[in-house]
Amino acid sequence: MTQEKVVKPLSGWWMLVAELVAIPLAVGLFVYAVNNAQVLTGAQLSAALAVSLLLAAAASIALFGFQAVAPNEARVLLLFGVYRGSIVESGFYWVNPFYTKKKVSLRVRNFETGSSDTPEKKDPTGRIVQARIRSAGRPSKVNDRDGNPIEISAVVVWKVVDTAEAIFEVDDYEHFVAVQSEAALRNLAAKFPYDSEDHETSLRGNTEEVSEQLKRDIQERLERAGVNVIEARISHLAYAPEIAAAMLQRQQAQAVVAARTKIVEGAVGMVEMALEKLAADGIIELKDDQRASMVANLLVVLCSDRHTQPVVNAGALD
Repeated sequence: MTQEKVVKPLSGWWMLVAELVAIPLAVGLFVYAVNNAQVLTGAQLSAALAVSLLLAAAASIALFGFQAVAPNEARVLLLFGVYRGSIVESGFYWVNPFYTKKKVSLRVRNFETGSSDTPEKKDPTGRIVQARIRSAGRPSKVNDRDGNPIEISAVVVWKVVDTAEAIFEVDDYEHFVAVQSEAALRNLAAKFPYDSEDHETSLRGNTEEVSEQLKRDIQERLERAGVNVIEARISHLAYAPEIAAAMLQRQQAQAVVAARTKIVEGAVGMVEMALEKLAADGIIELKDDQRASMVANLLVVLCSDRHTQPVVNAGALD
C-alpha cells in the first residue's frame, strides 16, 4: 500500500527571478557571439554559442516546473512512474520539470446514491464542449430484513485525506466511492426492518443510529481509497409502490389498535374510580348485578366511537 509523503518544493518566485535573468542572458550571449564572430577564436565562439544554447534550453525546460496549487487542492508527483511525494499546501512552487503532476481535490464533496455522473467532453483543442452533468439520485429498491421491498437512498459527504492511496490504490476513487456507498446502503437495508413494534432498531424509527451505522460501513469500505466519510444520512425511505397501499392500511390498523388500547385503559380506570367514589361517599349501594350493569354501560359510553343515546329508567332500581 502506497503511503502519502508530503513534500515542500522550492518557492516558485525565486525560480521565476532566475528565469527572468537566464533567458535575457542566453539571448545576449548568443547575440554577442554572433556579432563578434570575427574577433573571437573558433573555440571561444563555439563555447559562447554552446553556453547560450544550453542556457536557453535549460531555461525553457525549467518553465515546465512551475506549479500553482490552489487552496484545498493537492498535486501528486511522479518521476518516470515512481511516486515522489504530494504537495498539499497551497502556493506557487517549482518542481522537477520531468515530474508528472496529478491534480487531486481535497474539498468536501457530497453525492446522493443512485445518481449518475457524465464526465465533461473536450474537443481535440482541449475546449470543453459538454460540461460535467450529474443526474438526480434514484432510490435503490431493496428488501429489508423482513423481506418487504422498500426504496432507499442516502447522501454521503466525503473528502480525500490521503492523495497517494486515492490515486494508486483504486482505479477511479470517485467512482469507487459511489459504488461502495451504494453497496453499503443495500447491505444496511437488509439488516434492519423498515418499521418495528417491539422497540428494536428499525430504519424508520431509529434514523440517527442507522445513519451512524451507515457511516461506519462506508468508511470501512473506503479505507484503502484514502477517503474520509464525514457524514452519511438516509435521504429517502419508503415502501415500494406495489406494497405501499397495503402497508399504509396496516399502519392505519396499528394506529387504531394503539388508540383503542389507550381508550380502554382510560375507561377502565374511570369506571374503577367511579365505583370507589360511590362506595366511599355512600351515595348508593349497588348489588353485584347492578354493579355489572353499571360497569357495562360506562364502558359502552367511554369506549364507543359514536355518541351514545341516553335511555332514562323511570322505574325503581330493584
